[in-house]
Amino acid sequence: MARSVGEATALLQSRPFDLVFTDLRLPDSDGIDLLTRVKTDTPETQVIVMTAHGSVEITIEAIKRGAYYYVEKPFTPDQVLMLAERAIQFSAIKRENQTLRDALSDDGDAFGIIGRNTRMRQINETIRTAAPSDAAVLVEGESGTGKELIATALHMQSNRAARPFIRINCAAIPHELIESELFGYKKGAFTGADRDKRGLIEAAEGGTLLLDEIAEMPSHLQTKLLRVLQERKLRRLGGEQETEVDFRLISSTNRDTAQMILDGTLRKDLYFRISTIKIKVLPLRERLDDVALLTERFLQRYVEQYKRRIRGISQAAFTLLTRYDWPGNVRELEGVIEHAVLFAREDQLMPEDLPEQLHTAQVSTFRCVIPPYLTMEEIEREAIAQTLERTSGNIKKTAEILDYHRPTLYRKLKKFGLKSDTRPAESDAADDKPESLKASAT
Repeated sequence: MARSVGEATALLQSRPFDLVFTDLRLPDSDGIDLLTRVKTDTPETQVIVMTAHGSVEITIEAIKRGAYYYVEKPFTPDQVLMLAERAIQFSAIKRENQTLRDALSDDGDAFGIIGRNTRMRQINETIRTAAPSDAAVLVEGESGTGKELIATALHMQSNRAARPFIRINCAAIPHELIESELFGYKKGAFTGADRDKRGLIEAAEGGTLLLDEIAEMPSHLQTKLLRVLQERKLRRLGGEQETEVDFRLISSTNRDTAQMILDGTLRKDLYFRISTIKIKVLPLRERLDDVALLTERFLQRYVEQYKRRIRGISQAAFTLLTRYDWPGNVRELEGVIEHAVLFAREDQLMPEDLPEQLHTAQVSTFRCVIPPYLTMEEIEREAIAQTLERTSGNIKKTAEILDYHRPTLYRKLKKFGLKSDTRPAESDAADDKPESLKASAT
């Protein structure tokens, strides 16, 4: 037990502590000063501030400085034990979240977002950079591209990870009910309002609110939401008093925001408020190089789930996957692989195991779009570079796809200054690798 800030600082420097109880009034300083030192030096340590001279201003200041709780005297031993238990549980949850994040990152699929495509890697970097802040994020992309997964990653990587993550789909709720769902209501506000009810904004206190398909929100509610974001206060439907709210907003939409603003379905001032950071998710048809990786992961998942002895996917079946436009994006690909695993009759997925839409879809056999004003040499270099990326640097596969002899490919790599992950001496060993994607059977 320390009797001053000086003694407490010396103790904290000598060994780590999970929890610190401090009085507001101390002989050589105050509890707020000690709180600041603790959160600066060891931010994982939780702090509970005690005082007999409480006020709203001091409470707010303590919370802003990172206090887990602020308790007024007198209090009972049971109260203290309960607070200590909750604070330590809170620390444990944060450590577990960090462990999970590290594990996902080490596995190469940061935040569970699978993809080697350059744009997908940029999204992962954006998540790492933006998550610790409270900046509003707008995620744009077609249905099935993983917008909610990105929102979840932003929450789990943030300082709000142990607090609520509330999701609401604005397109799935009738317009007349969205206001009461978001803002809550007072008893008697309308027929059937027989009690006070907090809305989802209040439910997200301290955490994150995801507004999916935000442009489907009626215009008058967009105005009301904008006011909440500006003032951080809300008034329940039928209520007179305002309530302070603390939440981080993430929005998503599968529509063109620029067109929505022109059409008047999305308020421009709200758009600027919710899009401090914008993340645009590519449709799967624009990152077909990720189909192989996604297929492998989904195959592993459903082979294990359904206890099937399937070792991979045939080249013919995989060709169908890469020639399909994927209007349902990653979500559709996952459903296709699950269907194929269930109906597979051999130890690898065959074309006949895939759903009908992949056989009947009208797709061209060649969809390469050449950028304008490139020379033939520049086009050849780009073709080699992209093929290397899609094969993860595998010389054998790259040579087969481009119909080069490997000595020719090595000469061109040297000529164009390109590098591969496979050295010439190692390329023959690649011949022994199976051509089909592998999935471990259970």
